[in-house]
Amino acid sequence: MTSTTRGGRRDSHPLKLLLLSLLAATLVLAACGDDDDAPTDGATQDPAADDAGDDAPSGGTLVIGGIPDQDPDRLQRQFGLVADHLSAELGIDVVYEAVADYDASVSAFRVGDLDLVWFGGLTGVQARLQVDGASAIVQRDIDAEFTSVFVANTGAGIDSIDDVAGLSVLAGHSFTFGSDSSTSGRLMPQSFLAEAGVTLDDFDGEAGFSGSHDATIGLVEAGSYDAGALNSQVWDSRTEEGTVDETKVVEVFRTPTYFDYHWVVRPDLADRFGDDIVERITEAMLALDADDPDDAAILDQFGAESFIETDDANYADIETVGREIGRIEG
Repeated sequence: MTSTTRGGRRDSHPLKLLLLSLLAATLVLAACGDDDDAPTDGATQDPAADDAGDDAPSGGTLVIGGIPDQDPDRLQRQFGLVADHLSAELGIDVVYEAVADYDASVSAFRVGDLDLVWFGGLTGVQARLQVDGASAIVQRDIDAEFTSVFVANTGAGIDSIDDVAGLSVLAGHSFTFGSDSSTSGRLMPQSFLAEAGVTLDDFDGEAGFSGSHDATIGLVEAGSYDAGALNSQVWDSRTEEGTVDETKVVEVFRTPTYFDYHWVVRPDLADRFGDDIVERITEAMLALDADDPDDAAILDQFGAESFIETDDANYADIETVGREIGRIEG
């Protein structure tokens, strides 16, 4: 049925409406096509900006690690707090990755799986020798004058030792170190033993390697070995906590001082996080304040009052000893 006007003419309004609808649809499709080629999220198409982005640091996640010198749960808490602190201070994602042993920490650093690592003196030297441009940046206040302790089972008949020469009394006893790559649990104790004229062949049976400072305490406490050597900070911390049975294991000698633990950073972080990243990491660690509760929690985990700057030269003696006992080659 065709509609007409009152004068008998055909009403053309429906045709006009159809044409207008088709025109509107065409305009909408054209607009959508333009949107497909346009930048999203309010960005503008600027070739110069794209080129600049190619040269900018790509960022990503900063992965930190540490030698597994203590109980894994303690390490998870310790480095988890550091990761949170660095993430907040640097404005980037920071995660902690555990490793199986000391050698694995050096290997992971060498291949780039770990960016920033808490090494002992020996492992720090090993890592820097394997990664050209890697550098020591920060240590604890206590690491400038660090010590090892020799401990003995109370039933082994080993009395307190007055000086390095006195370590000669350990000959003929069973003995355990910590990890074979530990500075405070193997390298320096072996060096002091050598100074006293004691070699590994002088022990009763083969020298043991417990794998960690906590394990050394446990083995000597249990009587599995007459004596052992470990990190003085771990020993002090465990005795203060009351987790050591001092009726079964006691300290018999504390060594002269040496440089030990420190943070080592890879040289390629600038490519990812900017040229000032090492300086920013250093400042973030130096800023830890024992008067701040959150910072104090981190410092307490490390057994320190503060962190201080360090450099590669501080570990020259460690490198010398490492070469003497065959832990550094080439």
